[in-house]
Amino acid sequence: MSQRNPSYSNPTPCNHLADYKLRYGLNGYKSIQNHLKTSPNGRTSIQNPDSKLPRCGSCDGYKGRLYICLICASISCSNHTLLHYQSENGHDLAVDVERAELYCYACSDQVYDPDFDRTVMSKHIVVPEKSQSQSGSTGERSSKRRRLGSVDLLDLKNLKPLISVKDQRSKSCYPLGLRGLNNLGNTCFMNSVLQVFLHTPPLSNYFLNDQHNRETCSKRPIGQLCLPCDIDCIFSAVFSGDHMPYSPAQFLYSWWQHSANLACYEQQDAHEFFISVLDRIHERERKSRSQDKENGDCKCIAHRAFSGQLRSDVTCMTCGFTSTTYDPCVDISLDLDTQDFSSRNIAGKSTKPADFSSKSTLSGCLDLFTRPEKLGSDQKLFCQNCQEKRNSVKQMSIRRLPLVLCLHIKRFEHSFIRRTSRKIDRYLQFPFALDMIPYLSSSIIRNRFGNRIFASEGDELDASSKFEIFAVVSHSGTLESGHYVTYLRLRNRWYKCDDAWITEVDEEMVRNSQCYMMFYLQKIANHKSNEDLSCLPISPRNDAFQQIAGCC
Repeated sequence: MSQRNPSYSNPTPCNHLADYKLRYGLNGYKSIQNHLKTSPNGRTSIQNPDSKLPRCGSCDGYKGRLYICLICASISCSNHTLLHYQSENGHDLAVDVERAELYCYACSDQVYDPDFDRTVMSKHIVVPEKSQSQSGSTGERSSKRRRLGSVDLLDLKNLKPLISVKDQRSKSCYPLGLRGLNNLGNTCFMNSVLQVFLHTPPLSNYFLNDQHNRETCSKRPIGQLCLPCDIDCIFSAVFSGDHMPYSPAQFLYSWWQHSANLACYEQQDAHEFFISVLDRIHERERKSRSQDKENGDCKCIAHRAFSGQLRSDVTCMTCGFTSTTYDPCVDISLDLDTQDFSSRNIAGKSTKPADFSSKSTLSGCLDLFTRPEKLGSDQKLFCQNCQEKRNSVKQMSIRRLPLVLCLHIKRFEHSFIRRTSRKIDRYLQFPFALDMIPYLSSSIIRNRFGNRIFASEGDELDASSKFEIFAVVSHSGTLESGHYVTYLRLRNRWYKCDDAWITEVDEEMVRNSQCYMMFYLQKIANHKSNEDLSCLPISPRNDAFQQIAGCC
């Protein structure tokens, strides 16, 4: 294991947590330790022995998120946490009953403390009953990498991991690389996107094959932060075979340094975080890699994996002159359709528009994206042929598809006139297999000219248009108080990554989720999107397979 960057330090906890530990130490943590219960799927929660169903002390409600105060043990719902904090002086810290996570009433935010994390994780480990000599072999089989922040504070050599997945699916083991990520204080947005990156084949092949090695990075000797180095560290930890939840604290600190405007413990947008990380990778990698002189394409791993090209045609409504521009993209943002523009569902069969009155379809969203749009009178553009501003029609299409297609659904709506924001909870029906031919520039141009058969510019770029889904990032809750989780498709099975918790789910749960970002992998010869890359000898650092104790 490589040494940590000397410039790194754990994120500073809030002042209320520091004051609490100064006054009470770890007594509060120890008091709830006996009430921590771990389910067979590995989720830890707090169970009150005095009552079967915990209820809010103010309203007697039991639905939604409940928090137990670390000082007086009273329970408050999310609507009355502030009331409890204001009425009880010094009662700042609480624990989320359902998720067993620290919460600060004063900050109205989750907080992270390694000491509390170790208290919770003690429910996942037991002291072996064998002799000292026998227990040493157990330690050798434990992970060769430990979570950041726990080194020198918790000795795992004499502890045996309890693999919670063995009770859920004993006939086969979870794929290598499935590992929970600890929430460091409203960082579910980060964890959800990191899980996608960890299981994106181009990225995993790149980092696990040492294409960016933190040991030889030019920035490390001079003590500079390097985001790809921190990503490389996460890949090493996650694919080490250790299934204890990992804390990406060093990555969070490094990302904060590169994105100072987003450096806080507040909830961030997962899509903005996705774009931000790709931008940071591009900035670091572009200096060491050349661009394609013919088309100007960047050869950094971020753009090799996610970059495509959009085509925009603006046609003058007076003379018919068309102006065409091309723009690179790493994702496609789609509005939710409110009606079925194409009169076809995802299976390609005709259907009545009324069937879609209460839900949207991905095909409808893509149809809306590529549908001709008449620009308003306040958006008149200059026509090169007429030599004056004219009313025009704009149409978008996809000129070149990326290897990894990221589709972002615009669920958050902001009105600058009304100064209001809201989340759109509309259900979206999406396919697991997607054919992008109808939305390519070549198809759009042919349809525009009456579906005539002629050679269209860009045909040679549309070699493969079929994709298979491998990851879905969903958002539940409201705009002000929401939560991100990721669904991963590995070996034709779906897994839910909810921060530190990994559980196997059926595809129906994935289809019913409020999808926010969907990731599709281009189908290429001799490769399938659901192929488990851990079966391949992709990295000299790890074995192709690492058996999980109690699972195989």
